[in-house]
Amino acid sequence: MWVLLALAAALFQVLRNTAMKRLGHALDEYINVWGRFTFLLPFAALFVLVKGAPPIKPGFPMACLAFAVSQNISTLALSKALKHAEISLVTPVWKVSLLVLLGFGYVTLKETPTLPGVAGVILSMVGVYLLNVNRAHISWWAPLTVLFTERGLRWAILSAFFFAPSVVTIKWAMQLSDPYTGTLGGYLVASLLITPLVIVTSRRHFAVIPRHWIDFVGLGLFAALTTVSQGIAYLLTVSSYVEAIKQVEILFAMGIGVLAFGERQKVKEIAPGALVMLAGMVLLSVAG
Repeated sequence: MWVLLALAAALFQVLRNTAMKRLGHALDEYINVWGRFTFLLPFAALFVLVKGAPPIKPGFPMACLAFAVSQNISTLALSKALKHAEISLVTPVWKVSLLVLLGFGYVTLKETPTLPGVAGVILSMVGVYLLNVNRAHISWWAPLTVLFTERGLRWAILSAFFFAPSVVTIKWAMQLSDPYTGTLGGYLVASLLITPLVIVTSRRHFAVIPRHWIDFVGLGLFAALTTVSQGIAYLLTVSSYVEAIKQVEILFAMGIGVLAFGERQKVKEIAPGALVMLAGMVLLSVAG
């Protein structure tokens, strides 16, 4: 069950990122992130209304605040990374977040991955790495050799290290309520935190939001579906397992590129990484 939810979350995340990319051509990264957090809220509120509000356990506001802080830092840092460095370099470096999440989940939530589970997470990460470097026609060591010279990759490392706390804290918020209320509470605080920054940096973009309302609504819908589906999966197994399975999003993105935009992918370039990722998914499905 959790594997299917993680795969669904990966697909919704690709659709969310597609909407963000469309908006990114017209607006800046600050209003883009604000839109993702804010336009998610009506859909999360609708889920809570339909499902019914659960009992809220002590510590819920603190969990939402901790999530909001880490999510804002991680998301904004990733936006900066993609702005200053090529995605083929950023993505492999950012995937160190899976290893950080393994350790952080063990320390904070007492998540105890099995040996096959750890192997599955590592294989998934290696598969993404291979996929990106092969497609970009760069050496296997390229993302590492420029790690300390490229400003964008330093932003990627910062994002990776704050991604793990964001996963752990949203799971904590959901444990103290439910996946729907945890999503609503966490992103409500995240939106409130980022709004002053957006007013300072991107005030001029607020006037053009109505022109892009379809993209913003789609962004909010797919962001809500991503968070809820992965949140339910988090509650069923180790959070790093879910995030490792979600790495299949890169294959979904390629498939959408082929079907919707006529993009061609060379099999010999994507096959090694894809096969390693699939091997990792098999191990994770057994471990979970």
